Amino acid sequence: MTPPTPHPRTPHPRTPHPRTHRRSSPAQRAVASILVLVPVVALMWVPSYARATPRLWGFPFFYWYQLLWLFIAAGCTWAAYVVLARGRSGGRP
Repeated sequence: MTPPTPHPRTPHPRTPHPRTHRRSSPAQRAVASILVLVPVVALMWVPSYARATPRLWGFPFFYWYQLLWLFIAAGCTWAAYVVLARGRSGGRP
């Protein structure tokens, strides 16, 4: 037995109404884009960290620098999400 199909005019419960759905401003989208691009650029610029010194707990700089950027990238991604979420909700995260 197939489940009943909803009425064609009934919106999906998670679909925001077009009039109530807010978009973030261009400035907020620019800030979010920069926050996401910072880790990408930092890790793509390999000559800046392709060396062995300084060492941290015996690990060459190359390795601990990349590990540090793992946490920085997560923070930047979270910050970009918060910026965009505040733009959509009218100031509340």
